[in-house]
Amino acid sequence: MALVAAAVAPTLTAGAAAAPRPELAQTLRAGGVVLVVRHAATDFSKADEDPVVLSDCATQRSLSPRGRADARAIGRGSRRLGLAVGKVLSSAYCRTLDTARLAFGRASVAPALLNTIAAEHDARWRAQVRAARRLIGTRPPPGKVTVLVTHNILVQQATGQTLEEGEAIVFRPLGGGRYRVVGRVLPQEWGTLSRPSSTGARRLAVREYPVPAGSHPHDVAPAADGTVWYTAQASGKLGRLDPVTGKVTEVPLGDGSAPHGVIVGRDGAAWVTDSGLNAIVRVDRETLAVKVFPLPAASGYANLNTATFDRRGVLWFTGQAGSYGRLDPRTGALRVFRAPLGAGPYGIATTPQGQVWYASLAGSHIARIDVRTGRATVVRPPTPGQGARRVWSDSKGRIWVSEWNAGKVGRYDPKTRSWDEWRLPGPAQPYAVYVDEKDLVWLTDFGRSGLWRLAPATGKFTRVPLRAGASVRQLLGRPGEVWGAESGADRLVVVRY
Repeated sequence: MALVAAAVAPTLTAGAAAAPRPELAQTLRAGGVVLVVRHAATDFSKADEDPVVLSDCATQRSLSPRGRADARAIGRGSRRLGLAVGKVLSSAYCRTLDTARLAFGRASVAPALLNTIAAEHDARWRAQVRAARRLIGTRPPPGKVTVLVTHNILVQQATGQTLEEGEAIVFRPLGGGRYRVVGRVLPQEWGTLSRPSSTGARRLAVREYPVPAGSHPHDVAPAADGTVWYTAQASGKLGRLDPVTGKVTEVPLGDGSAPHGVIVGRDGAAWVTDSGLNAIVRVDRETLAVKVFPLPAASGYANLNTATFDRRGVLWFTGQAGSYGRLDPRTGALRVFRAPLGAGPYGIATTPQGQVWYASLAGSHIARIDVRTGRATVVRPPTPGQGARRVWSDSKGRIWVSEWNAGKVGRYDPKTRSWDEWRLPGPAQPYAVYVDEKDLVWLTDFGRSGLWRLAPATGKFTRVPLRAGASVRQLLGRPGEVWGAESGADRLVVVRY
């Protein structure tokens, strides 16, 4: 395939300073957050009557001309950023409903968001505050932003935060009524938040986070709560990084542990393929409790590598010694299968259509697993001995393969049974591959200490250089960012785009 190469000079920041505004914009675009907005500016010459009649706006303090303009500015800013707005919930007061409708075009009344300025602090008030906390702590559907338009007093009572008129707080829901503040936006700031370039030529922002010395992180897994799990292969631990604070929490996995891969399950737990323990390991997201699922003794040593969940929630894993297997988290049932061509199963992934594929490094092929029978069907790339190391799927179910020995990335279309291959610029060693939400393809260049991004439509490669000795192995991402493990430098790295 024809290709074009370009290099970018990324913004490189070590550590975990406070999130700059471009990162807040990316957080909003990525979704999974709750935007709590205080109603826009009001006309204080007209106070709320006592009692207020919710159905009669004439009894209430209303938006001023500036407030109406601010609400529209919030709407323009959210559309400019391309936010995928899901539910828009509002207090029943006219000023909150007007703010919501002017900004987002719609609103549903939520009693939990009602003004509590005159409320007695009784059982009913406590129930409302708890309900408001639940709304803030409830995760939206993936990629969506939930909007709550309410009053400063309720926000203060529910979260301890205060808001100016028209100001918004971005919360990251953690589930169970828990949440974390990730940023704030004043009405006039919506116009300053960065947006994606229509040409796709936005600057890539790179940040590195140190992890404990001697960890040699191998794989990473970004979680829904904003944290990032990683396997500390050399120290036998699972780590969790909070990118906002830079804090790292380590979980020892047991004597002899050498964790390789990590993914996040539907339950929010981290699931680890541990080659040292010859077991699948689950680490609870809340308690950090460790549960070990040993492989059957009769299956021998697997040299476990990576894992994926199928659409039923069953975990499939690879063993480079020549096997693959499945674990049903609901029952604990675990079965190991012999790979059809022996040693080599390494990377594994599930397509949006539910197919499970693995790559065989030693066998230089990929294979599709029938999730019903467990049988694997081998598919060979066109380049002999290419060293298929990792696989990932794009939105159309096409399988992308990092060809370690050949310095190429391949793409297999199961529908047409056809292959395409692109050679990476220079003497590259593509270790891992990941396809983002825009179907752009990311690869780690293990030998040259950097990353590559491929736009398949044009064949253009963009290089993201890293500091010497990074030795990035695996990649995994979430909308707007790609994470990698710098195994040679005891750092995690993220590229935000």
